[in-house]
Amino acid sequence: MRTRLTFPALLLFCVSATLPAQVMGTMNVRFHTNLGDLDVNLIDTYAPKTVANFLNYVNRGDFNNSIIHRSVPGFIIQGGGYQLVSHVPTAIAQDAAVKNEFAVSNTRGTLAMAKMDGDPNSATNQWFFNTMDNSRTLNNQNGGFTVFGRVFTASLPIMDKIAALPVPNPAIFSAPFDQIPLIDYVSGSVTDANYVTILSITMLDANPVIAANGVVTASSFGGARLAAPGSFIEIYGTNLAGTTRGWAGSDFTDGNAPTTLDKVSATVNGQAAFVNFVSPGQVNLQVPGNVPSGTAIPVILNYDGKASSPVTFIIQPLAGGLLAPALFKVDGKQYVAAVHSKTGAFVSNGTITGVVAAPAAPGETLVMYGTGFGAVTPISAVVAGKVAQGVSALSTAVQFTVGGAQAEVGYAGLAPGLVGVYQFNVTVPANAANGDLAVAVTLGGAVLPQSLFLSVQGPAAP
Repeated sequence: MRTRLTFPALLLFCVSATLPAQVMGTMNVRFHTNLGDLDVNLIDTYAPKTVANFLNYVNRGDFNNSIIHRSVPGFIIQGGGYQLVSHVPTAIAQDAAVKNEFAVSNTRGTLAMAKMDGDPNSATNQWFFNTMDNSRTLNNQNGGFTVFGRVFTASLPIMDKIAALPVPNPAIFSAPFDQIPLIDYVSGSVTDANYVTILSITMLDANPVIAANGVVTASSFGGARLAAPGSFIEIYGTNLAGTTRGWAGSDFTDGNAPTTLDKVSATVNGQAAFVNFVSPGQVNLQVPGNVPSGTAIPVILNYDGKASSPVTFIIQPLAGGLLAPALFKVDGKQYVAAVHSKTGAFVSNGTITGVVAAPAAPGETLVMYGTGFGAVTPISAVVAGKVAQGVSALSTAVQFTVGGAQAEVGYAGLAPGLVGVYQFNVTVPANAANGDLAVAVTLGGAVLPQSLFLSVQGPAAP
C-alpha cells in the first residue's frame, strides 16, 4: 500500500522557518572610523523600532564625526552620544526614547542600545558594541539590553583594535569621559587625532549575504552540515529575498519545480538549484540531482540581479534524514513524524502540541518521509526538481528498527506527487513493547545520526 500526505501538508514541515544560531536582519551599514571600517548587519527583524530609531540619527548625520567616548576592557565600547564640534565633544540632541525590544543575546560582536539604570524603555541615541560575550549579565539587567546589530566577522579586528586602545589612568576627564579611549596620547591637550572618531555611517549595497555557517540541510529532516544530490537545504543570511512564501502549484511547469521564485535563484556548483521557499532571512533550495559528491562545492544565491559571495557546502552521495520537525520535539525527545496509513493521522502519545493522541500499534504499517536517500530505480525517476510519478525503489539498501527490533519495509522510494521526498512504508514489529521506542535507520550500512522515537501502544489485556 502506498499512502501519502497531501503536498501542502508535507511542505508545511519542509519550509517552516526556524531560527538560525545567529539571527540576521535585512540591512547592512558601515561605520567608517579613523581606525578602519566596521560593517554591521542591522537586525530589524527582531528590533524594528530600535533600528528605525538608529537610522533616524544616521540619516540626519548626527553620528558623523561622533566619538567613542567610553571603553571598558573585556566588556564594551560605547558611542553615539557626542560629536566633535569645533574640536569639542558636544552632546548630540536626543529624540524620544524607544521602547525596549530585547530579543537577541548580547554576545561578542553585537551592537546594542545604552539606557538609563532602572528604565528599560529609556534608550535614545547612545549605543555600544559588546567586545566580549556579555549575555550572562546584559541579557538579565534592566529588562535586557536591546541588540539591534551584529558586526560582520571580517570587521571584528577593527572592533578589537578600538577596544585595545588605552584609557588614560588616572582619568583626564570627568564623567562621562572618564573612560574615553585615546589614540597615541601621551600627555597635554587632547587633539582631534587622539579621538576614536566615527567619520560617517552609511548604508551598504543590499547584496544577498549568506551568514557564517548559514547553510544546513532542511532542519525538519535533521539539519546536518552536509547534503546529498536532491537534498533540501536551508540558507540563512540577509537581503536574500523581498517576499516570504513557498513554491505553489502555479510555479511548476509540466511538473518541473521552479529555479526562480520572486527574483530569487541560486546555483550549486554552477548548476541551477530549485527554489522551494524565499524570505529576507531564509531561502530553501533543492540541490540538483547531478552535482558531484564527495567534496565541498560552492553555493551562490542571487536576488534581483545581485549575487552573494560563494560559500562552500559538503555534498556526499548519501545524507539521509527522516521528517522530524521541531513541533515533534517534546521535553528533549524528538519524535519521528510517522503517519497512520489507514487514517492519515500523525502518530502521537498526546504530548505533541496540536496533535491528538494516536499511538502506533504493533503490527501496524506506518508511513515515514525523508530526504537525501540517494538514487532510485528506474532511472527515469528523478530525485530533484520534478514531481515524482509512479513507484520507484531506493538503489541503496535501507533498514529500520523500532525498539531495537527489525521492522519490515514494504516500500522505499520517491513519494508520488512530491518533489525530492522519499516515502517509507514501515511495519511496527508485532512484538513491539508499549512506550516511546527508538527508531534507527541504516542506509548503505551506516546508521543515520538522528535520534528519533515512536510512540507505540498495543491493545489492552483482556
